[in-house]
Amino acid sequence: MPAVKAARPTDIFTPDNWTRLTTISKWRGPWLIFHAWIVIFAAIGFALWTAHPLAWIAAIILVGSRQLGLAILMHDGAHGLLHPNRKVNNFLGQWASGIFTGSDLQAYRSYHLMHHRYTQQPEDPDLRLSLPFPTSKASMARKILRDLTGLTFLKQRGGQVLTMLSALRLIITSRGKILNGYDKKAGRPEVGLTGEAVDPQSQNDVQTLFIGKVTAQFLLVQMALLALSYLSGFGALPFLIWIIALATTFQLFLRIRNIAEHACTTTGSEDPFTHARTTYAGWLERATVAPYWVNYHSEHHLFMGVPCYNLPKAHALLMVKGMEDRMTIAGGYWAVLKQVTRPATA
Repeated sequence: MPAVKAARPTDIFTPDNWTRLTTISKWRGPWLIFHAWIVIFAAIGFALWTAHPLAWIAAIILVGSRQLGLAILMHDGAHGLLHPNRKVNNFLGQWASGIFTGSDLQAYRSYHLMHHRYTQQPEDPDLRLSLPFPTSKASMARKILRDLTGLTFLKQRGGQVLTMLSALRLIITSRGKILNGYDKKAGRPEVGLTGEAVDPQSQNDVQTLFIGKVTAQFLLVQMALLALSYLSGFGALPFLIWIIALATTFQLFLRIRNIAEHACTTTGSEDPFTHARTTYAGWLERATVAPYWVNYHSEHHLFMGVPCYNLPKAHALLMVKGMEDRMTIAGGYWAVLKQVTRPATA
């Protein structure tokens, strides 16, 4: 199918407004990453200092929200919006944020730009996230239970570890020869200038190697965090809070964010203003499921060159222009969850 239509900024914004909206700050992206880590360390530190169960619960909630924040900031890096210098941007998106939640910036960038190009169409790689909705209350409850018990995490990471072991076996059995056709930078097989077809088995092997590489990086980073945990003098306890949050609240917040962005929207139309949902977020939602202005998702799809910290300004200008009737806007995340959950049948 053809790519979805894009919005025309010149139809909405003045040149000065558009320049201000799309200007990438040298310090705001790094500051937001720093802020996420400060909240993580402060929440863990407070929980350890008080040794109170409620402080541990609060820490797991806050750490999970900032882990989502790191993933969101990596997403901005995939769009080149964390820093005007591309090398600095890519470093921040990969090694200061994305790697800690198991993402690879380059792979995510390729995947995510396809999502923007074919939003909610059959070619959209994220369609599987919104296609199951609306769903039943029982199904939603099972999803939430799997997230909060760590089953979602174990299924995803367990599969990745198995793939990593398969990659290791491929390398050993081929005595390293399989790496000859592997473009380490892009994670894909090298293709000649003639554009000849790549052998399917070779493609599968390259995919296995790539997932294995990313999983190995993720595990090494977790080991480094565990070592830092011991260096803090609290043994494994700081890392325990981190990993519990990553396996539970992060998974839940990520799911709710994914649902709110596209589930049950009127996508597929000719109007680019209908391709995603903006969800208003109060302080509690911003502290959990919607850090760093991720709730302005319609604005992001309309104008993906706008950094996350300028999305509220873009929203305000759209409202001044009277665009609210064309957009999909929800009053809150609870309202979205009710919308995407079917009532129980008699």
